[in-house]
Amino acid sequence: MEKKKCPQCKNLISKTSPTCLYCGRPNKFITKEYVNKKWNKDKNQNTFDYIFTNKYLILILVLIFAIVILIFS
Repeated sequence: MEKKKCPQCKNLISKTSPTCLYCGRPNKFITKEYVNKKWNKDKNQNTFDYIFTNKYLILILVLIFAIVILIFS
């Protein structure tokens, strides 16, 4: 792991850490792009799975309901 000196407290910190462990100074400037890249990696995939799971569930329930109506009518 590569390390560098913190500009504020001069302690060694990892280059990939978001903040200095000793003084709390941000290692990288937090921008909207940084936050989106860090936290929204698979947001589109989760939405896609959620939509299709509910559609299949509704389809199965409708089919069961239609079969029950046909059997008891």
